[in-house]
This record gives sequence, C-alpha cells and structure tokens, in this order.
Amino acid sequence: MVDQRSVDVGGVRLAYEVLGPPDAPPLVLLHGLGEDATDWAVVGPALARSRRAFALDLRGHGRSDWPGHYSLELMQADVLRFLDVLGLGQVDLIGHSMGGIVAYLLAEDHPQRVNRLVLEDVSVPRPREQTTPTRPDGDLTFDWEMVLAIRRQIDVPDPRWLERLSEITAETLVVAGGPRSHVPQDGVAELARRIPGGRAVTIPVGHLIHHAAPAAFTEAVSAFLPATVGVRPAR
Repeated sequence: MVDQRSVDVGGVRLAYEVLGPPDAPPLVLLHGLGEDATDWAVVGPALARSRRAFALDLRGHGRSDWPGHYSLELMQADVLRFLDVLGLGQVDLIGHSMGGIVAYLLAEDHPQRVNRLVLEDVSVPRPREQTTPTRPDGDLTFDWEMVLAIRRQIDVPDPRWLERLSEITAETLVVAGGPRSHVPQDGVAELARRIPGGRAVTIPVGHLIHHAAPAAFTEAVSAFLPATVGVRPAR
C-alpha cells in the first residue's frame, strides 16, 4: 500500500509516496519533467519488494510546492535536504529523464550519499537546439514556469555537469530506450562511458521505458541493485 506524505526541506514542502518494508534499504525515485510520484505506480511495488522506496514530487510538480523559482540545482538541493530530514544516509537512486539529471548532479556533488545509480534514458549534457514549448490547454499538474526554466537549462547545460561526470563514484546503470526514443541514443551511450564503472543496457521501447516495458525495466534494475544482505533504518 502506498503511503502519501510530505516534508519541509527548507522552505519548500515536498510531497512523496512511500512503499516497501520500513526496515529495508532506501531507494529514491525521481520522475521526469511534468510527471510526479505517481509516474512510478506500475514499477514501484516490484522495486519495493526488497527496498523502502521513496517516490518524490520534485518542486513545481504534483502535490509539492510550486514556489516560482526553479532550476535543476535547486531540485538537487531539495533531494539532498529530503535525505537529511528523513535521516537517510546512503541511498540507491533512480532518475528518469529530467529526474536523471537531478540524480547525476547529486551523485557528482555528494558521492557519499549515492550507493547505486540508475539513469533512465538520460543523455550526456551538451547544448542542443533551443525551442520554446507550447503550454498545453487546461489545468496542469505542474507549474508551467518550471517547465520553461528547466527546458532552458537542458538546452544550454552548465559545462561543469559534463566535466564532473567522471567524479561519480556510484556504480551506475544507464537504461537506454533505443531508436524509438526522442533522446539521442549516442548521447545516452556516451553518458554511460563517461561515468566510471558505468554500464548500459538498451530496452528498445522508447523514452518511457518503465511504462512501455515495466517487467523488463524492473528486471534490469533489480539485477543491478545489490542483494539486501542486511537492513538499515529508513523512515
């Protein structure tokens, strides 16, 4: 059963969902742009069989605060404070798309906090053609200003993000979506090569791998995550 909670991480309230055994090692799930914690609903229960899984709504998304100021660095800082407030020391970390960028930034800046890292269809951070997205009609479950701010950063990433990939110490699995994905797959492969100890696997179903092929995704991730020899406290 999914347990919905929220926590203050320094002036911003983050909503999150918890599932899995309370005394199991922690696993943190970070969604893509415009999604929220419910994005993991299909694969979450399988991943939480041997983990205490925490699926976050990043700032500007879902039930979390929409504070009006956004960046990938702020999202990373929110996640770090989330770990601190909940008393989670070292965690396994899965990030899809935008959430994967937040995840590798955390692994770059705070390598001691990330045990194993899974990046789902995330490309190496290089400048790309800038485009202005069109706002969808109707009510949104995310702040449109957040989308514009994050898209600008993804289009013109900080060069240090690329330079510091070599500083990631977590064993890393990069899951590629193959030719059906809009994400350049040569960039996904390069990301895996630039991270020491990085490895790549392709599940050729497009960008939304954990939706299109949930069984294959959970099998690949579960095989990569270490067996739970012991347990550690998790809230």
